[in-house]
Amino acid sequence: MRNSLNISPSFSQTVWFILVILLPLYPCFSQDYPQLTEPFRLSQLQPSQEKVKVVIDTDTYNEIDDQFAVVYGLLSPDQMEVQAIYAAPYLNNRSVSPKDGMEKSFGEIERLLDKLAIKRENFVYRGSDAFLESLDKPIESPAAQDLISKAMNSDGPLYVLTLGAPTNVASAILLEPEIIHKIVVVWLGGKGLNWKTATEFNLMQDPIASQVLFDSGVPLVQIPTQPVTSHLLTTVAEVETYLKGQGAIGDYLVEIFNDYQPENGFGWSKVIWDISAIAYVINPGWFNTEIRSSPILTDELTYSVDHTRHLYRVANYLNRDAIFGDLFRKIQEYRVQ
Repeated sequence: MRNSLNISPSFSQTVWFILVILLPLYPCFSQDYPQLTEPFRLSQLQPSQEKVKVVIDTDTYNEIDDQFAVVYGLLSPDQMEVQAIYAAPYLNNRSVSPKDGMEKSFGEIERLLDKLAIKRENFVYRGSDAFLESLDKPIESPAAQDLISKAMNSDGPLYVLTLGAPTNVASAILLEPEIIHKIVVVWLGGKGLNWKTATEFNLMQDPIASQVLFDSGVPLVQIPTQPVTSHLLTTVAEVETYLKGQGAIGDYLVEIFNDYQPENGFGWSKVIWDISAIAYVINPGWFNTEIRSSPILTDELTYSVDHTRHLYRVANYLNRDAIFGDLFRKIQEYRVQ
């Protein structure tokens, strides 16, 4: 039968191949990242037994768990050298915009340093004033530029402890993709891979930045909320027992914890998620993790599986008592000094 459009069968087959085979893959070509070999990536993902250099990226005023995490990192000098702290954007009932959330986080970081009597120049940096809108529009900020500078000049892996929306970190990767050779991202974000949905505050705040972490090939350790960090629950009674009277920082943490409890707080407990990323660097033995193919984070904020993708590390268990015990002990010891 004659082709009414006078198009040869070979041409029709070519068009069909493009439409059916290549177009669904188009998003995969929307951003080029450096290629890491799997042996190199796995070596970077091997838990360090030595003291490591870290930067902390935190939406500190978002609620109250980041404060505990920042203090925990700063009081763990035997395990980590904190080189900088970055204020991350957030938007909830404690901010009127991502920029406002970032500025409030910046102020809260400085408040924590004051209560710890820590003074360092060029140590706290403002981050993004918005969330990512597309891969071709990374957000330049003092935090992103400092991360790029520190990573590219690091003589070993720089651990990027990411406690909020990963906007600053993703922007740094998009601005200078070569940093994926130099950093290891430890991110509290998303839910476990077997959960029905990936939806979680940090991930949902900036889905595009979250996709960058999963897609770029950067050595990534994901610490999901449910069913992992959701075990990091504590109570007013426990916090007051171990931290009340333990210096300005201990009393401040007790204060913000008490202020956060609801009016009808009978039987109430609060999860302090963010200390998990700090604890992983302090003692990876407190965690069970596994190496998996990096999931595809869909636009519907669910996980899709492709076992041909690059590898990453994901936590599936943590030792709650060991982590809180170490945190409380370090705050008490700091009070003694």
